[in-house]
Amino acid sequence: QVQLVESGGGLVQAGGSLRLSCAASGRTFSRYAMGWFRQAPGKEREFVGAIAWGGGTAYADSVKGRFTISRDNAKNTVYLQMNSLKPEDTAVYYCAAGGVWSGRPHEYDHWGEGTQVTVSS
Repeated sequence: QVQLVESGGGLVQAGGSLRLSCAASGRTFSRYAMGWFRQAPGKEREFVGAIAWGGGTAYADSVKGRFTISRDNAKNTVYLQMNSLKPEDTAVYYCAAGGVWSGRPHEYDHWGEGTQVTVSS
């Protein structure tokens, strides 16, 4: 069983930056693909990006070039660096762990509770 806890959310002005962290319990963290998703009010949960156990990454077109995912397997932590934030990035951000590197939420087995990111214009 893997437990995930996100942190680092908050309120930021447009153009600013935030770094989200997702701390995972469990000794098998390095074997998981990790994904970041977000959900804005009234909208479906959408894929932000993912990082494979080997470090390969993939991003949604809406964040490509602005967001960067990294992982530190020694610290059981995955990060989401968000730059050039826009008001449309406002959402609750979730990290997820799964055996498959995917952009589809149902491919992930474990989810955190989420952290709120609000970008003001």
